[in-house]
Amino acid sequence: METNGAPPLDPELARRVRMVMVEPTHPGNIGAAARAMKNMGLTRLVLVNPLRFPDREARFRAASAVDVVDAASVVPTLAEAIDDCTLVIGASARSRRVPWPLVDAREAAQAVLSEAPQGDVAVLFGRESSGLTNDELARCQRHLHIATDPAYPSLNVAMAMQIVAYEIRKTWLDAGARMPEQAWDRPWAETEAVEKLLEHFSEVLDLLQYYDRREPGQVMLRLRRLFFRTRLDQVEINILRGLLTNFERRAGRAGKGSRKASPSEQP
Repeated sequence: METNGAPPLDPELARRVRMVMVEPTHPGNIGAAARAMKNMGLTRLVLVNPLRFPDREARFRAASAVDVVDAASVVPTLAEAIDDCTLVIGASARSRRVPWPLVDAREAAQAVLSEAPQGDVAVLFGRESSGLTNDELARCQRHLHIATDPAYPSLNVAMAMQIVAYEIRKTWLDAGARMPEQAWDRPWAETEAVEKLLEHFSEVLDLLQYYDRREPGQVMLRLRRLFFRTRLDQVEINILRGLLTNFERRAGRAGKGSRKASPSEQP
């Protein structure tokens, strides 16, 4: 098909956005996803524990996007795919007992474009048969829902990626084909730093015997949602980690709790 003369996607935006396929089982879908990405100028594909890869079918289905397939990163765990990202968006059609910030494809694209000046963004797509697990969705600051027709709501993973990739490119074009300026005075905290903060909170709450014994996981889930909703920068993470370390020390905790605050926990 002929091009429409629109400019190529900004290289920095393309570098900052990664599309993550979690445990894909069909190599043809990997190739189709790569093609959908390259159509819109995206090139960073990450595969978490794929069943079959590398595979000839993936390269065949990619057509002229073989370079995206060949350059795909393969990692064994989701953490390795997203730990250095400052924003993670997970595609899901399921509802949750604890409501989560929910966006459609266009709102997700706007979030991607706003985030890219300061950090890397990951958009997660789950397994062909079952999507993302609850634990995987809990690692995402926002959940993405594509409003399909109820008569046939199931979307192939490559189709879903095409919709999201298109909205990212369209949003960038509507913004004048330029990256927005950085809007915050400190870098947003990366996913790994937030996870370590949550682990630290869990340890301190356990030390203080704070948990509701009936539903201990609900406290941490809601704390996670709070931090995802408000956004934390790295300085704020350091302040909170330092406070938690002092709580541990004052509670007389031995070992880890009695240590001095590490440089990463200093404001």
